[in-house]
Amino acid sequence: MSDQPVPILMYHSVAAAPNEATRALSVAPEAFSEQMALLADLKFTPVTTAGLARSWREGGPLPERPVLITFDDGYEGVHRHALAVLARHGFASTLFVSTGWIRGAHDTGGGLDTMLDWHQVRDLVDAGVEIGGHSHTHPQLDQLPDDALWFELLRCKEIIADQLGARPVSFAYPYGYSSRRVRRIVREAGFGQSLAVGNALARRRQGPYALQRVTVRRTTGVEEFERLVQGRAITRTFARDRALTKGYAMVRRARQVRRKAIRSRV
Repeated sequence: MSDQPVPILMYHSVAAAPNEATRALSVAPEAFSEQMALLADLKFTPVTTAGLARSWREGGPLPERPVLITFDDGYEGVHRHALAVLARHGFASTLFVSTGWIRGAHDTGGGLDTMLDWHQVRDLVDAGVEIGGHSHTHPQLDQLPDDALWFELLRCKEIIADQLGARPVSFAYPYGYSSRRVRRIVREAGFGQSLAVGNALARRRQGPYALQRVTVRRTTGVEEFERLVQGRAITRTFARDRALTKGYAMVRRARQVRRKAIRSRV
């Protein structure tokens, strides 16, 4: 079976005037439109997260140049700016929502900028966007004890099912953080696949619960974007990110060890 690498693009906010909390990981509407036009020119075919995982799990065919377009958190600009662009090209995509950040009855007030409401999420569903889970309150899942982790996953799944009439089958880890324990519980919670970050192309051998994505930022120019989707110079582009991630992973592991030691003494 082919282990064809697939670029999975990770977007967050699409906004003309993002706030300071979301600016770095936002994309201007004009830039997003230009990036989608480039994908079309390069003959890429966007697929959903569920579609890619199903193909790799069952050995089904993929289009010649598959790509995934994913959005995290649930910012209102996905509806305001991205939806029409995706529809114009007939592009599939996946939106991973933190259900406690979506405006409505379950809003915990944690959203970092203007968020979608559930009517807008349903518009996206009607347009063919896959809706996946992204936890309830967007914590670092690998830092949570099991009961809190289960709550984040099941509450997210329950709210999406209630609001949209279908359970989500795909998941994305908030901040990209996971661990063997988190991946196991995500699987046991009923999600069929999950996305990390990693800033590398996705491959089947990564396994369905650790598929890697590449980050698209406000500073990502169209030439860099073209290199990313074609898998060129990714290591160099994200060298600083990987160094920071490696250092912070050591800090998080130390925190976990301390928490386990504290719990064992209680």
